[in-house]
Amino acid sequence: MTDYCWLIESLVWGFLFTLVISPFIISMIKKEKVRQVILSYVESHSAKLGTPTMGGIIFLISISIVAFICLRGESTLAKMAILIFIAYGLVGFLDDFIKFKFKRNLGLRAYQKIIFQLLVSVAIGFFAYKSELVGSTLIVPFTDKTIDIGFWIIPLVSLIYIATTNSVNLTDGLDGLASSTTMTYMFSFILLLLFLLTGTLGAGGEVQVVEYKNIVMLASVTCGAMLCFLIYNCFPAKIFMGDTGSLAIGSLVASVAVFTKTSLYIPILGIMFVLSSVSVILQVSYYKLTKKRIFLMAPLHHHFEKKGVHEVRITVCYSVITLLVGVATLLVNIL
Repeated sequence: MTDYCWLIESLVWGFLFTLVISPFIISMIKKEKVRQVILSYVESHSAKLGTPTMGGIIFLISISIVAFICLRGESTLAKMAILIFIAYGLVGFLDDFIKFKFKRNLGLRAYQKIIFQLLVSVAIGFFAYKSELVGSTLIVPFTDKTIDIGFWIIPLVSLIYIATTNSVNLTDGLDGLASSTTMTYMFSFILLLLFLLTGTLGAGGEVQVVEYKNIVMLASVTCGAMLCFLIYNCFPAKIFMGDTGSLAIGSLVASVAVFTKTSLYIPILGIMFVLSSVSVILQVSYYKLTKKRIFLMAPLHHHFEKKGVHEVRITVCYSVITLLVGVATLLVNIL
């Protein structure tokens, strides 16, 4: 683990491959007139009406191809993570396609998405439980200890995938917000995993270390792809990722943690994703009870928009906070 050239190479290849295919895919999406439909109650986003969407196709292709090319040695977990990434991306694509086809902001029904997420996440839970590489143990944050929760790992993994994919999806509400936050999250997770590979994770033997190294590589490719996608997705966005991208990238956020037994770190490093979901849950629950609102609008980034904060400032703050929490988490582990 002293040579990190493989890590830099995977990030660079993720960036370059995304850079090469982006113009072609964006051109194709524009040609097909796949455009975003804006919710009527988000008045500040009226200027975004007609912006091309389904841009998640770009990094869905680039991350999948580059990651498979960069895999070295034992890579069962990384391959599984990529397949899950593609599966969630296809569901997101279907959701976006329905929106585009019928010119509405509502794609798949909520229950349809939940059914898919339950089926897939439970299957992943069983895979993790039966896998000798994952199992039912979890690393306790900020310690070198692990806990074994036995069969309960299956419902926990299911909850993690459902919560994470929907949280990333909710965060995808401003230009560059989900992509920049995911990029900094993945960067933080890379640093954390590299540290843990010298200790807790490295205790699993050579095969397991190679498996985890490929997961780190996958996270690095994702960082590169997200960085490049931001060229087109930052304010003012030339293209949106759509559910094609947000659901897919949310599954990667979950997989990187689940397959390295570091799931308990998700709500820490992914604090901004958590705030997106929690703000919606609180808003909906409080309104049903009192007919009043806690926030001017949910998710939380829309509340800040309503308060007059420019979306670029919100996006930068989300990324900076994610990075600072990540660095702080690493320092606490080291100390």
